[in-house]
Parts: sequence; structure tokens; C-alpha cells
Amino acid sequence: MQPLEQLPIPLLLWYREHARVLPWRQDPTPYRVWVSEIMLQQTRVAAVLDYYRRFLQAAPTVQDLAALPEDALMKLWQGLGYYSRARNLQKAARQIVEDWGGVFPNTYEGIRSLAGVGDYTAGAIASIAFGIPVPAVDGNVLRVVTRLTADPSDILAASTKKRITTALQQVIPTAQPGQFNQAMMELGATVCLPNGAPLCEKCPAAEFCQAFQQGRTGEFPVKAPKKPRRIEKRRVYLIFSDRGVALRRRPERGLLAGLWEYPNELEGENAIPAQLGLSPDECKRVTTGKHIFSHIEWHMTACTAQVEPETLPDGWVWADRGALERDYAVPNAFSAFSDAVAQRLGYF
Repeated sequence: MQPLEQLPIPLLLWYREHARVLPWRQDPTPYRVWVSEIMLQQTRVAAVLDYYRRFLQAAPTVQDLAALPEDALMKLWQGLGYYSRARNLQKAARQIVEDWGGVFPNTYEGIRSLAGVGDYTAGAIASIAFGIPVPAVDGNVLRVVTRLTADPSDILAASTKKRITTALQQVIPTAQPGQFNQAMMELGATVCLPNGAPLCEKCPAAEFCQAFQQGRTGEFPVKAPKKPRRIEKRRVYLIFSDRGVALRRRPERGLLAGLWEYPNELEGENAIPAQLGLSPDECKRVTTGKHIFSHIEWHMTACTAQVEPETLPDGWVWADRGALERDYAVPNAFSAFSDAVAQRLGYF
């Protein structure tokens, strides 16, 4: 019997005993599962828990999410990163309201048609919320399967994911597809770890895991090397007046689209001081910061200046302490400058 064929029973028994208690598992409605799965993309469970609670308080139904003002949506998402997820979540909510009569689609194809929903997310929702026997294959699952079968294929290749999805389709228990998919995710997140040595002594598949039996767990999964990230050096301007700190909205397309930011530009450019009527020596350097995106790194130097309120360019806003906390979603890319802003606005 092949390793994958041996997996379902011991995996489900292990999951029954070791599954973490998570809010979306306690009441797995389609809406709750969907919100959790979108939040969990590229994000650890521990980081999501408070966001998930606040999000459901603000938007307990798909209709509430569809009607949420964009700035309120972005504020709820502030700090989670990958903000296009939130926009697609709302876009899909509006699809459900407009095209599905406010009722969450109950087929894999219908779920897959929603904005921001890929194969994995559609499989997770279909299996967990509707009991449809389709696999949900993410990085955790790819890691588990390639170790289990000692598969040397590149897990970043679409052909590998397609082949593993087909193989899992043959073994997924039709009576418990949601439990099986969640158990696979759980095993990858808590035992068959992505960084460092897997906890093979705790694994229900250890007896038939090919990588473990061959002493080769460190060889899997195989990933093709990524291209090095591009580095951008940027100057960030922390501009204050007696009305608060200056913010501007980023363009509606591209990196951090539509979010509010402290004005910044590439080092060597001087458009922002010119807009504010500042000479170079009027802006005092205060701190530095770095933020890593998937394909780019920002290396930032912040400087600060005080100006009169009326000098603010069109489209920029003054945000006092209350407005910054309540109304404006400033992404984590600028978190290195939070203390400097907080001190000037009287937080401490």
C-alpha cells in the first residue's frame, strides 16, 4: 500500500486528539471559514486570531462585509499585510450579494468563481463548510505529501501541485473531507514543520513516511531558488503641524494600493520637500527602518519637520492621535516610525 493510501485513518485519529481549538472550527459556516482562510494566507494562526474576532464583530455577515466602507475595511485589516486580500474579500462579498442573492455558493465551481478565491481556498471552503470531497492543497499540504512520499519535485511548480491534488483526490475520505483537509493543514503547521526539523516522533504517519524512514526529512520539500529581492532606498517624511501628522493615500493600483502612508520617495528625489516648501536642512533625520515585501525591500530613512497646517498639498490629510488610531490604515511597512509619530502626537 502506498504511503498516501495509508494516511487517512491514522491522520484523522490524530487530528481528533490534537486539533487546536480555533474559532472558525467551532462554527464552520461558509462565511466564517472563508474569512479565516483568506486571513490565514501568508499569515500565522496566532497573528490572525484577534483580527478574525474584530472582523466578525464589525462584519458578522456577508451583507455587512459588502456594505463596509473601504477605509473601515482597511482599518480592520491594518497590520495583516497583503491588503489585496481584503479588497478581494469585499469584492467577493458583493458578488455573493448581487449574483447569488446573498447566499454563499455551495458548489466548488461557484466558490471558485469568487474574487480572490483560488483552488486551495475553494477546496477548503467546499470541504469544511459543505462536505464536498475535494482536496485543499497549500504549502503545508505540499510539504507533508512530498516528505511522506519522498517526492523530489519542485513544490513551486504548478505541475507538482496538480499531480499532488489528483493523488489526494483518490484518498480523501468522502464522509469526512473537511476533517481530512484540516488535519493535513494541522499536521503541516504543528508537526511537519516548515522551518527546522519536523517533529517526526509526534507524527501519525511516521511508520510509513518515506523521508523519515530513509533519514532524509531535511531534503524535502524541494523548492527552486527565488530571485533576489530588489532593494529600494527611500526617504520617509514625518511632517507635523498643530493638527497632527501628514498622511497621503497611495495610488489605487500597485504595492499597498489605496492605503494611507507617511509621504515618502526614493532617495535622491526632492519632490516632497518642494511641495512643502522645505529646504533640505529643515527636515531632521530621526530614525531608519526596513520592510521586506515578497519581491522588494524598502530601506528607509525618516526625517521630520514642522509646518503650518495650510501648507499641506491637495489630497493629503492631517491625522491627529484619534484619527490615526480610528480612521486611517497605515501599513506595517512604516511601523519603524510609529514611536517617533506617537511621541510627537502625545501618546507617551
